[in-house]
Order: sequence, then C-alpha cells, then structure tokens
Amino acid sequence: MMHDLPILDELRLRFGKDSAQIEETRDDIPTISTNKASVLPLLRFLKEDTDQPYRMLFDMTAIDERNRTTRPMDASNEFTAVYTLFSFDRNQDLRVKVPLASDDLLLPSITSIWPSANWYEREIWDMFGIRFNGHPYLRRLLMPKSWEGHPLRKDHPARATEMTPYELEEEDEQTEQDLLKFSPEEWGMQRTHDQVEYMFLNLGPAHTGTHGILRLVVQLAGEQIVDIVPDIGFHHRAAEKMGERQTWHTYIPYTDRIDYLGGVMNELPYLLAVERLAGIRVPARAQVIRVMLAELFRIASHLVWYGTFAQDVGQLSPVFYMFTDRERVFHIIEAITGGRMHPGWFRIGGVAHDLPQGWEHLVREFLEYLPPRLNEYDDLVLGNRIFQARTKGVGRYTTQEAMDWGVTGPGLRATGFSWDFRKTQPYSGYEQFDFEVPTATNGDCYDRGLVRVEEMRQSLRIIEQCLNQMPEGPTKADHALTTPPDKARTLHDIETLIQHFLAVSWGPRIPAGEVMAKVEATKGCNAYYLISDGAPWPYRVRIRTPSFPHIQMVPSISKGHLLSDLLAILGSVDFVLADVDR
Repeated sequence: MMHDLPILDELRLRFGKDSAQIEETRDDIPTISTNKASVLPLLRFLKEDTDQPYRMLFDMTAIDERNRTTRPMDASNEFTAVYTLFSFDRNQDLRVKVPLASDDLLLPSITSIWPSANWYEREIWDMFGIRFNGHPYLRRLLMPKSWEGHPLRKDHPARATEMTPYELEEEDEQTEQDLLKFSPEEWGMQRTHDQVEYMFLNLGPAHTGTHGILRLVVQLAGEQIVDIVPDIGFHHRAAEKMGERQTWHTYIPYTDRIDYLGGVMNELPYLLAVERLAGIRVPARAQVIRVMLAELFRIASHLVWYGTFAQDVGQLSPVFYMFTDRERVFHIIEAITGGRMHPGWFRIGGVAHDLPQGWEHLVREFLEYLPPRLNEYDDLVLGNRIFQARTKGVGRYTTQEAMDWGVTGPGLRATGFSWDFRKTQPYSGYEQFDFEVPTATNGDCYDRGLVRVEEMRQSLRIIEQCLNQMPEGPTKADHALTTPPDKARTLHDIETLIQHFLAVSWGPRIPAGEVMAKVEATKGCNAYYLISDGAPWPYRVRIRTPSFPHIQMVPSISKGHLLSDLLAILGSVDFVLADVDR
C-alpha cells in the first residue's frame, strides 16, 4: 500500500530528497527508508521540531534480510534497523528503516532523543550484533554475558537439536557466577560520595516483590534509593525465534506464554496481523466472541494485579478474595475454550468453534456477581488509609515522561491522558461498543491502581453488550487460507483432498509483505510486527510488549524514594516477566 505522506515532503525539504524514500507495505503504516547519516537528525526532527510530533518511540528492532527472497529488486542491504514512532496528535504510526551492510553494522545511538531507546538498542546489539555509537552501556540485555553469537540472525540455530547438548563444567559454573557479580564502576556509579558510603543491594532474582525472576541492583544511601540497575533476561525463551520456525497456525499457542496472565489477549494482535497480510475478513460473530474473551481476560489479569498489589504493601486478605473471583472467570473461559490460562483458542479467520450451550447463563451470572465485589474491594483496598499512605505521591511521572519512556495503557491514562487504542484505532469491532476510558490525574502508584479498577467495570460493560448483542452467523472466515474445504468434497475429487491435507498438515502460505497490528492489552499496548516471505511460516516475528518499556522506567521513577516504596512502585506497574523478556 502506497501512502500520500505529508511528513515525507517535510523531511525531503529539510534533509534532502534522498533522505527519505517511501516503501510499500501491506498495512496502513507509512514506511520510509533513510540512510545512516540522516537517521539521527531525522528522528530528532520528527520528535522535537515537526508540527504534531512523533513523541513516542513505540518500538525498535532489526531484520536479518540475508535469506529473504521477496524484497524489492533494488534492496541489497543485508540487515535493516526498524524504528516505529507514534504521534498522538496525528494518531499515526511511522516506520523508519535504515539499511545496513554486514561489514558495517553501526548506527548512532538515539538515547539522547528517547531514553527508552537504551534497552531497545541493547536488545538489537544482543540479538543481531548491530552496534550503536554513543550508547551509555552497550552490553547484552537478554542473553548471558558469556553467550556467543546473536540469536535472531538467520545463521543462528533455532532448535536444541541443531546444537551440541549443553554442559556446565565446574570451572565454567564458577566463570558464570563471576560474570553475575555486579560492579558499580562498570555502570559509572560511585561507591562513596560526600562521605556517604553507598550500599548495593540485590533485590531478586528470586524475590516475592518482583513477581518473577527479575534482579534489581539498588544503590542506597541509607534507606533512600539513589539508582537502580535492572537485570532482565532470566525468563527469556526466544519467543520471536520460535515464531520464525513455527508455521503460521502452530505458533498461536506460543503467544499465550508471553503475557501469561493475558490469555487470548496475546493471540489477538498476532492473528490481526496475519489476517491483514492475507486479506481475511473475520465474521461478525467471531469478532464479538473475541472481544468478550479478551475482556474476560482483562478482568482476570487485573484481579491478579489488584490482589498482589495490595499484598505488596502489606494487605494479606485481598489476594485470596481476588484469586477466588478469578476462578469464576476461568470457569467461563474453560467452558467456552476448554482451557484456562492458555487456551490457544483463537484461529486465523475467527475462533476454534462456536459458543457452547449455556454460555449466556454463565456470563450473566458473573456480570451480576462481580460489581458488588468490586465495591467491597474499593473500601477494603483503595479506601484503606495505610494503602493510600503507601501509594499516593509515590512513583509519579507526567504524561510527557510517559511518552518519552514508551508507557501505554493504564500507566499512561493515570497521568490524565485519555488514550485507549480500542477507541482511537478500533480493531475487532470495538467501535461498536459503548464504554468509557478511565483516567486519573497524578500519575502515581495510587492512580495507576484507580484506573485499573475502573477498567474492570468498563470491561463488564463491554461483556454485557457482547451477551445482549451477540450476532448470529459463522465463527470462522470462509477463506482458502484459513478454513479447509468441506469434508464431503474431499471424498469426491483429489484436488480438494490435497488442499485439505496441506491446510491441516502445513497450514497456509501467507502472501508476502509486512504488517503491524496492535491491541490495548491488559498491561498496555501489545503489538506484532510480522514479515512474510510467502512461506508456511513467518520470516520475521517481532513482539512489542508493554512490560518491556515499563520496567525500563522503574529506576527513573524510583530515585529519591525509600526502599520500601520500591515494592509499591513495582506492584503499580503491573508487569509480567515473560512479557519483558519474551
């Protein structure tokens, strides 16, 4: 799809006609290609100087192009760096690409423009070996320090059977332990200042307050936080690499393991991207079923967050009540999908099967049950004076700071900015539903909680509309790339039998192209950027998760607070480590 892009004329006028060449993509995102010399000033201009600026670095990744067969004929680059920007004023994404040669994998760092670029650049170096001049600390982010190679390159093995069995000799074990030791000097940190001797405390990687395997090295002056160095990657499972080896439909269950509390909310952006690539239109009934399941999982995820957040600051009872309520959600999900946390139930073109008999009763019963419980929790948690003292004014940030760090979802709305992709860029028929976008004003731990609690009420409102207005009709698209032919036909002609066999065994060959699809997930905006080479599996799978930039921001909003405040800050962020590491 070619775009009439006003910003393109602006860029060419400012930086020269060769600085920005438009590229054709299969989605509605304007895509331009620029050169290494222009990328830093061009990106700075887009963020700071143009009208209706692109304030957020939404995502940043790279592509190993060396095995790709469907690129334009004039594309000779072997790697590509990809910057995805977002303008709230324009309600528009912008994709900026920089081609690179294998013998010159070097780019200028953009950490001076967006602080969130720090981890994205480290990840690209870790996964692809592209270096960034001017980066403050360009080291591995997700892989161990001793790792050899760059895993998302096409010449790196994708399966354990392609490598020698892993062995850890006693000598190597000691080496690995030594590499884990924290050295403040490596990070430009001082051990003493003005006769104050700093303490360096390991919080994690196994600590109840981190809700997973996360290590935070905290620099303390007494009880006050001076700085924090997060150490992530303990939960890294190569989700993007697995996406590039699995067929289009066999990868669906893998998506559930990213934000493992979000269930089908992980499947939805992946499938929206695949369907956009293939030109598949999802039937109305399937769309409403998807919305209903997604909102049920939003409630389930928020209940886990609510109970554990209260527990983090000292309340014990709420977590038991709220986990019990989550079981009621899973009772509905299990009745519909056959699964609980990881149903793997959405399909390319729709859902696995129709709703079972009696689903209306289960949903209506839940809609009557939960609202009074939420009112009780308001008094028990949000109205508790100790809870308020531990969360109000703690971990604050402004709307502009949120945009600079790539914060989306409840964390952004808690600053007073009413932005919800279900409203601003509707998908799966969300434009047909009547609901409000909850906001708060202070951007602190308490307000992030306030927004999520109200979101559960709005999710109930959406689910009720799904219940009352569920359309009739098919639950899967009648499309050759997603639905096998009727069984009766396969018994009459060999061509149909072959088509059925290939559809079931290998799955579809999705047309070549690239797209990104995003959803308002439980923790913020979740997006899949997919590239198809016309094969039965993706060429490139990029997963943009909300927890990744949110955890990166924790040191910034924790400085100056007490160590005890850190657990409140972590709880208010509502992250999942598999969503951070992938």
